Formats: sequence, C-alpha cells, structure tokens
Amino acid sequence: MSKSYRKLIFTLMMFCSACSASSAWSFDEPPAPVAPTAAITPATPAKIEALDERIQDIKSDVIKLNRDLLVLEEELLFPANTQVVLFVSLDVGKMFELDSVQVKIDDKLIANYLYTPLEVQALHRGGVQRLYLGNLRAGEHEIVAFFTGGGPHARDYKRATTVKFTKDTQAKFVELRIRDSQAKLQPEFDVKVWQ
Repeated sequence: MSKSYRKLIFTLMMFCSACSASSAWSFDEPPAPVAPTAAITPATPAKIEALDERIQDIKSDVIKLNRDLLVLEEELLFPANTQVVLFVSLDVGKMFELDSVQVKIDDKLIANYLYTPLEVQALHRGGVQRLYLGNLRAGEHEIVAFFTGGGPHARDYKRATTVKFTKDTQAKFVELRIRDSQAKLQPEFDVKVWQ
C-alpha cells in the first residue's frame, strides 16, 4: 500500500474516532444535568463566522477524503490488469428507439438494463452510458449484446451482435454502438473494442 493511501486511511480513522468521541454517551444512563452558569456570554458575529469557516473547511476535507476513498476502492476492486468496462452509445438513432440492452460475456449474463425515455434522450444528445464495470482474466472472450426496441415502421426489433476479443494485462474498454444505416434504411448494431 502506498504512503498516500496509508495517510488517507489514518486520517479517516482519526476523523471517525474524533466524531465518535464527541458524541459518545450511553443510552442506558441519561446525560448528566448541566449546572446553570451565572454568566453566559453571547456569541459574537466574529466567533460565528470563524465557526462557519471551520465547518466549511471540514466539509471540503470530508468531500476530498470521500473522493480519494472511492478512487482507492475502485483500484482495489477492479485492478487495471483485470478490468473491463462496457459502454452504450447511440449515433443518430432515428431508425431505432432503444428499450433495453442485455449483455453476456462468455455465456454469462452480466448486464440487463431497461431505459427510460429521459435516458434515451440523453443518448440521442451524444451521451454515453457506462453499462458494466468488472473483472476478466486474461485470454479469449466473447461478448454477445441483445438490443430491444422499436424500429422503422413501428416494428419491434430484437437484434444481437457478437464480438470476440483478447483480454491482456491492460484495462479493456468496449463500446456497444447503435447506428443508423441510410443505405439499408435500418439500424445497425456493433461492438467496438478500444485499445
């Protein structure tokens, strides 16, 4: 484990212990009564501003810590040498209205996604959806993707596309593309493996 990860984990442990120590009291015993003091000094605006600044600093530190922990978790769960990522994109898409995508790798179902109209609109505007993030061992693999939706002339479409690829020691990025074919007047479905 690198020095920065150890420092990050140590900082998180210190933060959690400080939080739990400040709010630790038993539910079995009520908290001790606080004796009234003769003179309670009112909080000045300067003290309130200083406290607000400290709170904002702590919030930004927690956000940075959370981001670093998410990056660390992804690196631990999905190391680059076994990582495979699948994306879905829609190019033009006037001849096909996407309803769902089902993906199998080596005859094992890994993703089954049903799209909402807003998600389809986002894909039409050029968006790309990350459909799957997982691990694959090095070697030969086969991806089969099934696309379901409405095609030209209000017909239901269910089409499949297949690609075989070799997974090496680098992360593999695979794009499932839906494109319009003006020559055939129907949608085309293909898989592109990015190097």
